[in-house]
Amino acid sequence: MTDDCSPPSGMPSQVDALWIDLRRLTAARIGLKRTGASLATSPLLDFRLAHARARDAVHEPLDDKRLAGDLAPLGLPVIDIASAANDRTSYLMRPDLGRQLASGAETALQAYTARYDIAFVISDGLSARAIQSHAAPVLAHLLPALQKRNWAIAPLVIVRNGRVAIGDAIANVLNADCVATLIGERPGLSAPDSMGVYLTWQPSPRSTDADRNCISNIRPDGIGYADASRKMRHLLQTIRSQQLSGVKIKDGSDRLLDNEG
Repeated sequence: MTDDCSPPSGMPSQVDALWIDLRRLTAARIGLKRTGASLATSPLLDFRLAHARARDAVHEPLDDKRLAGDLAPLGLPVIDIASAANDRTSYLMRPDLGRQLASGAETALQAYTARYDIAFVISDGLSARAIQSHAAPVLAHLLPALQKRNWAIAPLVIVRNGRVAIGDAIANVLNADCVATLIGERPGLSAPDSMGVYLTWQPSPRSTDADRNCISNIRPDGIGYADASRKMRHLLQTIRSQQLSGVKIKDGSDRLLDNEG
């Protein structure tokens, strides 16, 4: 059988040339060649490789010691704790445990309880690779800007096997008005290393997803570090001035990028 898109001469057809140009603009799988009713061998193997990489990313453990070392130059204490999910299997099968602090974690946090404007929680989530690669660079852009504006920033908290809502419990113990949870997102076939950030004003056990503002797809091929930092800074300033977050505020950061840059 022959590839439907392959020209008889072996040279790219006009259709092939068009798809080649478009593929340079996106990592999405577009214009895939087919053989009869199935994908051609090359894109099929590429799909299987991407799927395997996504599965590996979910199970990849967080190197919390190395991450703590990467965060050390930021000049804030780093607290390393875990959720109540004591391994990846529990984390994947019991989402509720990923939202709860492990035994002893609250005691570790209480040593740093004070009055803070914001707490940063850094969790592996579903892609430790994303946090390992992107958390420190984004915070390196953001923290100096917040400190310049006199934000009182809590110690940085690393959480193994944590989900977004565990940031609520951590902010409560530390006594922070706002929490920013940096977390590895569910790996995609073209992005196994995408990081998300969730911002919540006055987080509590009653907080829901509607109370959070999310910035997704933070990585060099998505939203770059400087842009993600600028967007977070604008949202945090809005959240603090209006004392609201989530669907109750409007994200106007895209319109203000030129003025803030």
